[in-house]
Amino acid sequence: MRNVKLKIRRLLVSSFWIGAAWLSFSFVVLVKEEIETSRYQARYLSKITKQLSFKLETGASSSIRFPSDGPYDRRLGYTSLPDMISRLENNGFKISAQAHSSDVMLQLNDYGLNPIYQEKIQAGLRIIDYKDRELFNTRHPTYGYTHFDAIPPLILNTLLFIENRELLNDKFPTVNPAIEWSRLGFAGMQFIAKQFGSNINVPGGSTLATQLEKYRHSPDGYTHSIKDKLQQMVSASIRAYLLGPDTREMRKQIALSYLNSMPLAATPKLGEVHGLGDGLSAWYGADFEETNRLLAASAFDPEQAVSPEQGKAYRQVLSLLLSQRRPSDLLGSKTGFKALQNLTDSYLRVMAEQGIISTSLRDASLQASVARQTREIPEPAKFMTEKKTQAVLRTRLARALGVHSIYELDRIDLTAKSTIDFDTQQAVGQSLRRLSEIEGARAAGAIGFRLLNETNDPSPIIYSLMLFERSPKGNLLRVQTDNYDQPLDINEGIKIDLGSTAKLRTMVHYLELVTNVYELYKHTPASEFNKIELHSRDYISAWVIHQLRANPNIQLEDLLNRALDRRFSASPGESFYTGGGIHRFSNFSRIDNEKILSVRDALRDSVNLVFIRLMREVVYHHLYKPGGVARWLEIPNDPRRQEYLQRFADREGRIYLRRFYAKYQDKSPEEALAMLTKRVYAKASRFSMLYQSIYPDASIDALEQFLKKNLPASALGNEKIEKLHEKYSPANFDLQDQGYITKIHPLELWLVRYLAQHPNATKEEILEASTEQRQEVYRWLFRSRRANAQQRRIMTLLEIEAFTSIHRAWQRTGYPFSYLTPSYASAIGASGDRPAALAELMGILQNNGIRQPLVRFEKLHFAKDTPYETIMSRQPAHGQRVFAPEIAKVTRDALIGVVEGGTATRLRNVYKDSDIEPIAIGGKTGTGDHRRQVWGERGRLIESKFISRAATFAFFLGDRFFGVITAYVKGPDAENYRFTSSLPVQIVKSLEPTLSPLLNRETEMEDVRPISEVTVAGGPQNKS
Repeated sequence: MRNVKLKIRRLLVSSFWIGAAWLSFSFVVLVKEEIETSRYQARYLSKITKQLSFKLETGASSSIRFPSDGPYDRRLGYTSLPDMISRLENNGFKISAQAHSSDVMLQLNDYGLNPIYQEKIQAGLRIIDYKDRELFNTRHPTYGYTHFDAIPPLILNTLLFIENRELLNDKFPTVNPAIEWSRLGFAGMQFIAKQFGSNINVPGGSTLATQLEKYRHSPDGYTHSIKDKLQQMVSASIRAYLLGPDTREMRKQIALSYLNSMPLAATPKLGEVHGLGDGLSAWYGADFEETNRLLAASAFDPEQAVSPEQGKAYRQVLSLLLSQRRPSDLLGSKTGFKALQNLTDSYLRVMAEQGIISTSLRDASLQASVARQTREIPEPAKFMTEKKTQAVLRTRLARALGVHSIYELDRIDLTAKSTIDFDTQQAVGQSLRRLSEIEGARAAGAIGFRLLNETNDPSPIIYSLMLFERSPKGNLLRVQTDNYDQPLDINEGIKIDLGSTAKLRTMVHYLELVTNVYELYKHTPASEFNKIELHSRDYISAWVIHQLRANPNIQLEDLLNRALDRRFSASPGESFYTGGGIHRFSNFSRIDNEKILSVRDALRDSVNLVFIRLMREVVYHHLYKPGGVARWLEIPNDPRRQEYLQRFADREGRIYLRRFYAKYQDKSPEEALAMLTKRVYAKASRFSMLYQSIYPDASIDALEQFLKKNLPASALGNEKIEKLHEKYSPANFDLQDQGYITKIHPLELWLVRYLAQHPNATKEEILEASTEQRQEVYRWLFRSRRANAQQRRIMTLLEIEAFTSIHRAWQRTGYPFSYLTPSYASAIGASGDRPAALAELMGILQNNGIRQPLVRFEKLHFAKDTPYETIMSRQPAHGQRVFAPEIAKVTRDALIGVVEGGTATRLRNVYKDSDIEPIAIGGKTGTGDHRRQVWGERGRLIESKFISRAATFAFFLGDRFFGVITAYVKGPDAENYRFTSSLPVQIVKSLEPTLSPLLNRETEMEDVRPISEVTVAGGPQNKS
């Protein structure tokens, strides 16, 4: 019995070990088979990839995950999408459709894996017009292989030899290309050895598939930890089975993607370089197509030697493939590039030994000499005017998205649908460019009285047009073009003297003030009007109250029409105290000088003096209305008088000091003194005061030396230097007296002295140090007997405050600048304007007093065919009311008068609707000369230099369209032109055949694309 048990035990033990051995053998065989074939991985992972999908659905998605890092995701804008979406939502856009990911895709993302889908080889910004016609398109990388079969076998085999030799082995169709076990194991052992102190270089264990994951999605494109490496390997493994268990097609795509997107450092001109094609162009100036032709299989004849061109092309390709290990070092520095060429030589020899390349190709490549294209060869390329619209749209789009540069914007995976009408824009642009030739100008009717003359060269004149269409979404930009062959956009880029267009802004604000007074008193009983304390200069309030007395039930529109019928003298005989001095103004036409005109007629005929007087009433209203800032002036001994005088002294002193600082900031003390000496009368007393004002601690000897150097002996006479030194010591005279003696502005003396003592002082430091001196030099102003002078100075400051209020009103209607010249002359254009801002004012009038946004983009389509796909559409605008609709209507009627019988009458009945009936056209013309003038004593004009001449016409055409057209010529040649605003009006007339189809087009409903189709993550790879 015992023996039986022993035998059974031995049998069981033997069976156990035999079973264990069999299981171990089976496990080893299974592992070996799995390492070779990846059969079980293929079965399991392909089941997972079948569940990876995303689809575009209406509205915002609750199942969308945006990447947080990775060079590829940053470059294409995917990481920035949450911020861009938020910005757009704050600016009138709403998500109309967004990608919804499957549950499994979300789970993998939550596990920390890279997004698994077919990633784009190329992407970039695309801008289309409102009919989907392309305006701009850029793709990065620029060059690349469109499909696997386009890769020359020589280039493909070279890549595989360097990076991943087993990638395209067809022996096992299901193999996982993300892991090459022998390579990984060897790299792992080497890594362990290094940890124990072995001084060896650890080779990389990454396959092409994991390298793609690394430089696309890992932080900064590097592997920072074992966790990063595992993330790359797992993500690459799952991605490899997107097309099913058979990975052969995906392995081809891996090689294709690597060649098209491998990072190759950056150049100063192009920025980041990706892909072999862009690398050849950026680093060697090589043509990608020519390189592929030279290295194609059909280009090599065994009977013929390899050409030097082929050897050079192959050397360039090989060196770029090798540089991917350390591209910034090997391509970006001289020493690195030299090391790269040595490495290339080594590989050429090894590859020939192993039969990868022929010895003939090896020898040709070894003999070839290649050099980096380190400096771009300047090409005198002319700026294309067609590019200006692209540049303006891209600049605005970058600002809207919060993108810091056009370089970044152009690489975002985005299609932006603009509001531009491409056909009309092209036609208008061509018409404007024809105006640069005399025949084109003649054909447009631009030769004649107040236009161009036959002797004018039309080529320097810049013509620019902006045209908008009203819509529920806002004011849609349909046309923005010009004939200027430089990047500058005169519509929005510069400040231009646009003359009489300022009359429109002045009139609108005048009507606002009338409306304000009407709203304040319209319900006031007649018996209460006598109790209102009106100032004698508050003419606007007095006039409105008079109208309410006469007709208590008067409606606002009727009142505003009467306000435009108020009459003012057009006489230039009066002098006006404004802007801190006495000024006289003139009319454009002398025949207006004796007229008394209504505001309406003065707008129609563009009469200056009526609007100067109207602006005076507007200023007076701000100053003297009940609660106005100037009402306190009539209160005796009001403490604000002293306060305003001190403010005036400080302001005036700052103005002078800034002027003096600009004059002396680059001068040495000796040069500054020499400049002052030339302006002082050659007299011992004055020179002594001058020298000691600059050098208060100067010795007698120094003063004597200065006087003898700058005064003739006869002027010095018997003067005792000691007495001069003592008498004209700065201790005996304050700063104002020093200026009186030398006849130099006291603050100029002080500034030169301060710079002599503090040669590196900044303007801000000088202003801070001169606080007391600015008050000291104006002490004469604080004396009570200077009441009239005080009044003028105080009024200057009060006028500035009035213009601050006027400026705020102008800004509400689109005035673009932060400052308004505090002078009545602002009513006739002294403060300048921008054409685009005038167009915006026309839009407010067209929208009945509501300021709608200017819209350049209707729809933005981000990341098409990706899990981040987002479509954002412009929503109906909620504009801001800036003035009453009655003001808009009355103003439009007045502007129609400008066309019907005023300065734009040549446009009357020109544009017609689809029924051949004239449409309502209104607008305001303006002409401005910008000159730099130098004035001498007593108002004597010393120099007048032309800077530019501009003429503009802001207009509306019918109920929907409005815009602005400008003619502009800059430089000294501007003096040769005498055109007025009649010129842009004539151009609008000549554009009637071009613009009418757009004006008479029926409004279209927004096109809605079906978006219910599901996009499978493993679908065909999108090439762009």
